[in-house]
Amino acid sequence: MKISREVKTAILAISAIALFIFGFNYLKGKDILDNSTKVYTKFENSFGLVQSAPVSLDGLQVGKVVSVANDYENGGVIVVFSVNDGVPFTKTSTVKLIKDLLGGISLALVIDKSGKQVESGDYVKNMVGVGLVDKLEESLAGISTDLTSTLKKADSMMTSINTLINDDSDGGLKAAIAELTLTMKSFKNTSYTLNGMIKDDRSKFNKMIDSFAITGAKFGKVADSLEQARFGETMKNLNKTLDGLNGVLADLKKGKGSMGKLLTNDSLYNNLSGSTKELEALLKDIKLHPKRYFRILSKKEIPYKEEE
Repeated sequence: MKISREVKTAILAISAIALFIFGFNYLKGKDILDNSTKVYTKFENSFGLVQSAPVSLDGLQVGKVVSVANDYENGGVIVVFSVNDGVPFTKTSTVKLIKDLLGGISLALVIDKSGKQVESGDYVKNMVGVGLVDKLEESLAGISTDLTSTLKKADSMMTSINTLINDDSDGGLKAAIAELTLTMKSFKNTSYTLNGMIKDDRSKFNKMIDSFAITGAKFGKVADSLEQARFGETMKNLNKTLDGLNGVLADLKKGKGSMGKLLTNDSLYNNLSGSTKELEALLKDIKLHPKRYFRILSKKEIPYKEEE
C-alpha cells in the first residue's frame, strides 16, 4: 500500500507536535508517561518549597513536587506531589516539610500502614519539620540586619557626598571645580597663543629648516673632501711606521745592536748582577769600618775581612 505525500506530512507534523509537548512538559518537571500517584496537601506557607523538589522516604527519593500554588480563596499554599508506584503511602500517612543537607526545602513521607493506599487526588495531612520555622526566621533576621547595616552605610556615604558638594571652603569641591575651570581657560588661551605664534613664524621656521639642510649638505661635502684628501695619505704613513716598528722588533729578537744584545745575551746580565753584589758589599763595609778608608790619618791599617 502506497502512502501519499500528504499523509506522510501529517504524520511528521503530529510527531513533531507530540515531541514538542513532551519536551516542554519534561522541562517543566512534568512527565506525560508518568503513572505515579498525584497527592495533594496544604501548607500555611511554602517556606521556599519549589516545583521539582524531591519527595523522599528514608532518605531515598520516591517522588517529586509537581506544583506549588497559592489558594487565593481560602489562603495558604496547595502543594501537589507525586509518589511512585509500590510505595506504601496510605491515606493516614503524613507528608513532612524538611530542610535537606544542602539547605534546600523538600518533602519527606511519614508512613502509617494502618490506612488504605492513597489514590490520585487525595489530600493528606502534613507537618513542618522541627526547627525549620526558627531557621527561616533566623535567616530572615540575618538578612534584615545585613540590609539595615548596608542602608546605614549608604546613608552615611550620601551624607559625606552632600557635605563635600555643599562645602564652600577653599578645600571644598566647588572651589576645586572653580580652580579646574580657570586652569582649563588658561590652557585654552595658551593654546590659542601658541597656534598664533606658530602660524606667524611658520615661514621663518621653514627657512631655518632649509638652512639646516643646506649646512648639512655642505658639511657632507667637506667631510668627503677630507676623507679623499688626507685619509689615504695618513693610512700610508701609518703602514710605513708599522713596518719600521716591526723591523726594529725583529732586530731586537735577533740580538742586533746594544738593546738586542742586552735582551738576548745572559752574560751581560750576569756581569751586572755580580757588579751589583760587589757594590753592595763595599757600601756595607764602608758603613761598618769607615776608618779603613782613611789611610792617611789611620796609624794602623785594618785588614778587610768578609762577614760570615
